[in-house]
Amino acid sequence: MDNGQIIGTPKELAKGEARVAMTPESAIHLQKLGYRCAIQSGAGKLAGFSDDAYKEAGVEIIKTAKGLWEKAGIIAKVQQPESRELKYLAKGKTLISFFNPAGNEEGMEAAKTSGANVIAMEMVPRISRAQKMDALSSMANIAGYRAVIEAGNNFGRFFTGQITAAGKVPPAKVLVVGAGVAGLAAIGASVSLGAITYAFDVRPEVAEQVESMGAEFVYLDFEEEQQDGAETGGYASVSSPEFREAQLAKFRELAPEVDIVITTALIPNREAPKLWLEDMVAAMKTGSVVVDLAAERGGNCEGTVKDEKVVTDNGVTIIGYTDFPSRMAAQASTLYSTNIRHMMTDLTPEKDGQVNHNMEDDVIRGATVTFEGDITFPPPPPKVKAIAAQKKPEVKELTPEEKREKEIADFKAASKQQFTLLGVGALLMLIVGAFAPASFMQHFIVFVLSCFVGFQVIWNVSHSLHTPLMAVTNAISGIVILGAVLQIGSESNLVAIMAAISVLIATINIVGGFLVTRRMLAMFEKS
Repeated sequence: MDNGQIIGTPKELAKGEARVAMTPESAIHLQKLGYRCAIQSGAGKLAGFSDDAYKEAGVEIIKTAKGLWEKAGIIAKVQQPESRELKYLAKGKTLISFFNPAGNEEGMEAAKTSGANVIAMEMVPRISRAQKMDALSSMANIAGYRAVIEAGNNFGRFFTGQITAAGKVPPAKVLVVGAGVAGLAAIGASVSLGAITYAFDVRPEVAEQVESMGAEFVYLDFEEEQQDGAETGGYASVSSPEFREAQLAKFRELAPEVDIVITTALIPNREAPKLWLEDMVAAMKTGSVVVDLAAERGGNCEGTVKDEKVVTDNGVTIIGYTDFPSRMAAQASTLYSTNIRHMMTDLTPEKDGQVNHNMEDDVIRGATVTFEGDITFPPPPPKVKAIAAQKKPEVKELTPEEKREKEIADFKAASKQQFTLLGVGALLMLIVGAFAPASFMQHFIVFVLSCFVGFQVIWNVSHSLHTPLMAVTNAISGIVILGAVLQIGSESNLVAIMAAISVLIATINIVGGFLVTRRMLAMFEKS
């Protein structure tokens, strides 16, 4: 471990930034990869992590940012480096942080000139294998949740409806525009607080996710060829002018009804689309709240002011904060440092404390924006398609005649298989019967028939109803218990012992089924 490279985390310089890229917990995992860890004194203070906590985790405390940048071969940060930090970049160093490669010309040029390797966490491709490193999703999840909390803090009523001795309180109505990671987090928080929640997204495939969370998906009366709103990379795409007009018309219809609007629509490297216009804000009731999570890119709402909260003439509060994750610094730091740790795991396949920057790896290549003096941004499309870009295979509609022919063919195939199995079973029974005593065969035949009947009963249950309790193994276990109980009173000690063992093992299986099923049902219970 002593020969491993040093991973260092400096204090964030951006105003109001409370997150830190390394926590004591993540440092322990990084040391298991063979690295030594260092952090600038006070870097984790605003997130609730003291220098003493880092020392206990085996992290070296370095007083100055300059000392840390010079000593560490790998730098893990949250925000993109400022001008005074870029001068510390050097050949052989690796920087891992948010970097904004499309809009950070100064940083890209400094990295190229210095020869440093830069991994931009916002460039991690959205494929299944990279989900554990997807820092954008981690931060969006927190932002969506926090948006609901901020809305509630500025909203003058309950979210949930109540009937009290003092009168009836109607539930709040919440509209979430955009059902990506942030939108789904906002939906979950809003529903859990008891609000009537609506959600809209240009991608119709997310409707099922929205409804499964207890919200109502807002559909448009609009038909457009190929309008599924999905773009490569799992993000929403730009809609046609006709679709946009239908969308705005629906929002104008909803504006007088909703109390809280949370907008999350944002396409990478583009200005945020204007979706909640001035006339919609004017149509909202006094005391209503708009939380604009796209404020950093200009905002989805007309009237949004970046990093500020404004109140319109008709009493609508518009929140344009851009630091929602930083307002939950401890949680955000924990998630972000975990993303960093997983990235380092991929960069250290040998767990020897040395970075293996494999540009053939889809995830590493996609996130790398400069490598050994070359700018590698933008990356080529990943070989594996993005999660949200996957399409369901088209199913050909069969005519009634074709359906009938298919059913007959399936029945013949199933019958043939059953006859074959019965024939093989009968042959085995004859072979066993030729050598086994008659008393054994009587019990054996009953056992085989019981297993066959139990199997057929369970197998014909719809797969959607299967649980650890409703399983073929449990059907057989029940048969085993019944048979073993009947044999426990046998005069033979060996038979009694074997019967007792059979009851024990089969009981463990069935009780385990009850416990697992109980846990599965608990997942769907509301706390």
